Parts: sequence; structure tokens; C-alpha cells
Amino acid sequence: MTEDLVATVRRFNRTVTQRVGALDDEYLSRGRPLGQARLLWEIGPAGAEVAALRARLGLDAGYLSRLLRALESDGLVVVAAGTGGDARVREVTLTAAGRAEWTLLDRGSDDLAQSILGPLSTGQRTRLATAMAEVERLLMASMVELAPCPPGDPRARACLRAYARELAHRFDDGFDTTVSAPVDDDDLVPPRGVFLLATLSGEPVGCGALKLHRDAPAEIKRLWVSGTVRGLGVGRRILTDLEHRAAEAGHRSVRLDTNRNLVEAIRLYRSSGYVEVPRYNDEAYAHHWFEKALTPVSSPAPGSPGH
Repeated sequence: MTEDLVATVRRFNRTVTQRVGALDDEYLSRGRPLGQARLLWEIGPAGAEVAALRARLGLDAGYLSRLLRALESDGLVVVAAGTGGDARVREVTLTAAGRAEWTLLDRGSDDLAQSILGPLSTGQRTRLATAMAEVERLLMASMVELAPCPPGDPRARACLRAYARELAHRFDDGFDTTVSAPVDDDDLVPPRGVFLLATLSGEPVGCGALKLHRDAPAEIKRLWVSGTVRGLGVGRRILTDLEHRAAEAGHRSVRLDTNRNLVEAIRLYRSSGYVEVPRYNDEAYAHHWFEKALTPVSSPAPGSPGH
């Protein structure tokens, strides 16, 4: 990463914060700073769980509590136990005054956007909107986090269910987990393997599993990425991370199999240095088998299953 790249990002951040009014004490002239206004917007007319707000906005629990207290003291929100009967779940809803303020904030946000676009020509507006959409997607990509996760975790299970649903839709004869070669949870925890979870604002958006066989190459399984983040390089990041963990564990190569209908996955594997090899397992849904030689690594990555 070069100094020029870092300087460009910093310069962009300064310009944006100034132009959108993030430095003002009263965002959009509504009497409260940007943090409170952003939180009020995120709560919205439908309300939200406090834990979900914290994850979605990436806020520290203490800071979020202070923002909520400020909105409560202004009579804009009410924080109470959730309606599901679990006292540990807190929900926040807008009051009548809060809904009126939300409407004004919505209108002011439209006005701000129009003030940014207004001085530009038609061509410049299109260029700016296109560039903003691209920046948004790239920033979203930078917000995706990868971390090992127990395969029995509810988020991991949600990813695996989504994975199975997609395969059932895309495979010629559907997908039946009882027909596919099993991947036991015990094989996906150290030292036998790892289950890697990708999250965006706390929500699961992808996964991948690594089996560290004792007398055979490591094997990648269950690589899946949600449609909400496809095209952002998340699949390649998961694949690269799993390869690194396999190399750390002392493996010199890694293998995987895939179905002929998963053309994007096949493209990813080939562009990542995988070469097609003869069948090495009895996976009922596989049409292609790939292998890749790994570069040895000298130091373990955080959370790796070890050697």
C-alpha cells in the first residue's frame, strides 16, 4: 500500500466530511450533531433492536447508549424491553415527535443531495452518481470481516442453509444434503479444520470451510457468498484466507471440487491458480476437481488451526 493511496483516501475523507456537514454542531440545521441524526434515521418508523443498531452502525455500546439517551431526553425515541418476551432484548421506537423529526430529516437529506448535484452539469451529475455508487460498493467491501467461527454458531448455520438453497436452485437435479458427501462439524474445528465466516455489519454474508487431512492435501468445502456482496471480492478473500491457513498447518497443496453449473466459482478457482485434476472423491454433485500448490508460510495467522 503506497503513501499516495493513503493520502488520496485521507483527502477524500476530508472533502466529504466538510461537504455533507459532518463537522457542523447542528446537522441539516436540525439542532443535533450528525451522530444523533444518523441514529434517528437508522431507527426509522419501523423501530429497531438496540443490538442490531449497534452491529449495523459499528458503534461502541457506551457511545450508542449516550446517543439514545440524548434522543430520549429530546422526546424523540423510547427504549424498552422487546415485544418477544425476552427482557434482554431492547427495542427502540420513534415517538410521534420522533416520526415528525424523521420526516424533516428525510426531506433535509434530499435537499442536501440536490445542493450537491445542483451546480453540476448533467454529465457531471451522472459521473458523480456513478463514482459514488462505486465508492459505496468498495467501502462495503472494506467493511466485510473474516473470522473463524464454530460451525454450530447460528450465523454459520444460516450461511449453510443459504448455500444449500442456492445449490438446489442451480444444480441440474437439485441438491440434497443427504446425498452430498458429509462435512462433519468436528472436522471444521482446530486442529482438524476451520470454518470461516464473513460478516458485514454483524450480518453473515459468506463462508468457507477447510478440512486439514492428516495424510492428504487440505480440502476447501462449502465456499459461499451472499448475492448482496457478490462482485466485491469476498469469495476470493475467503479462498485466500483458507489457503493461508492450510499452508500454516504445513500443507503443501489444497484441493476442492465443484459443480459444472457454478461457472463463477470455476472462473475464480482457475484465476486463483487452481488446476484441474482427476477425480479424488465420490462427491455426487461434483463435475470438476481442482488442486493448487501452496507457498509455505513462516508465521501463523491469528486464529489459525495450528500445525
